[in-house]
Amino acid sequence: MASSVLMTLSLFSIPTTAFVPFIDGGKGMPVLYKGFFNEQIAKQAATAVNKAVSAGKKKIEVNFPSVPNVDEVRFGTPLNKKFGTSVVARELGLKYTPGSNLSRNLIAYSNIYWAKKIGPALGSGIGSKVNAVTAEQVFLDEIKSKGNLNTLPMSKSSTLSSSNDALIAVNPGGEETWDRLYNACGAPDAPFCILNNAYSTTYGLGNKRGYEEAYYLKRISKGWVFRSFPGPWEAYLEKPDGTVELLKTYNTKPQLNEVAKLVREESFSRYAIGNDRWTPGFGERL
Repeated sequence: MASSVLMTLSLFSIPTTAFVPFIDGGKGMPVLYKGFFNEQIAKQAATAVNKAVSAGKKKIEVNFPSVPNVDEVRFGTPLNKKFGTSVVARELGLKYTPGSNLSRNLIAYSNIYWAKKIGPALGSGIGSKVNAVTAEQVFLDEIKSKGNLNTLPMSKSSTLSSSNDALIAVNPGGEETWDRLYNACGAPDAPFCILNNAYSTTYGLGNKRGYEEAYYLKRISKGWVFRSFPGPWEAYLEKPDGTVELLKTYNTKPQLNEVAKLVREESFSRYAIGNDRWTPGFGERL
């Protein structure tokens, strides 16, 4: 039932008067891992979402690593901590200290940061505010830098269905819940964005529900898959020095196994077993 989905979500509103960058962050895959810190990813994602909305796309998916080295977030790598302290804590008005909610739930709080960055672009095409719901472990009341954010109890979330507000759903779960969530609290003619959904039932790239993958960055073995609307899908090889090289573009969404095979075989042909990102210090460069 839709109501059971909503009971697990918190809600906040995002004003659309915030700055939407005119600089789109450049073409192609963002620079890792500088893109997390210099707002390149934020600018690219916001621009892609804005273009998708302007093109009439109503249902959108945005998916990329919430933090640098997301696979190692439990171990607290230096880049994880730096992103938490210098970006997320600053943006949300929080303190990143050992044992704090932010340090223990960095991905969840980072997704709130990304929602704030993407929200204005999602709502700009319709001139209304953007609401966001999250199923993650976030204590919204402790976020001090809300601007004009308005937090609401879930008992009032049903009022969203009668508004013309765009909606961001942060990590709402399996795709079977997406449309139920949209029907329960989304506005029929307003954009609806799935942000950084961590759970996939497709075993492939993107989604199977017809949502436009406006901004998509996924790590695969030895490389990455990237797409920024309205551009093509791109397969990148990650080299031993941490830089990337574009290997192939696809006009339509490719199969995950096809891209993974291409990148993996190219890596092996060039570097044999010498291209391992787990080498000490790999990926920690800015």
